[in-house]
Amino acid sequence: MNVLLIQPEGVDLYATLLKSDTSRGALRFYQPDRLEYGIRIRTASLGSALALASELRWYIQRYVEEVLFEPGEGIFCSSGLARQIYERDVMPASPWRYRCLYRISGDHMVDTIWMDEGTTPEAYADRIEPGDTMLEVWCTREEYPAG
Repeated sequence: MNVLLIQPEGVDLYATLLKSDTSRGALRFYQPDRLEYGIRIRTASLGSALALASELRWYIQRYVEEVLFEPGEGIFCSSGLARQIYERDVMPASPWRYRCLYRISGDHMVDTIWMDEGTTPEAYADRIEPGDTMLEVWCTREEYPAG
């Protein structure tokens, strides 16, 4: 299980978290990976990932654009969906209806593209610039815009 913290424009999240004694303490058992657009923290389980995000809440509110959870390789879910999975309210399976693409350019997120049911990320290639990072994110029904 990975926790992915995406930084806003102008923030070096890795350096910011390592400068603080409190956040260094919360991360002492983990070795965060520095990404161009934030950090990835490997945890043992969804429960420990949610607990770590809760411990880092103050930093997340101030220095993080988005928190994602990666239960499987390349499958990201929103904080809301991660909480619902943990509480056993939902059991997501592919194809998941409520999805979006996060478009990351350089060191920050620039766009959220809401995906239509039955489409693949490739269907949105015309909205992607060369060199962008795209993350498919599963979200809750409540987070998905009514359409």
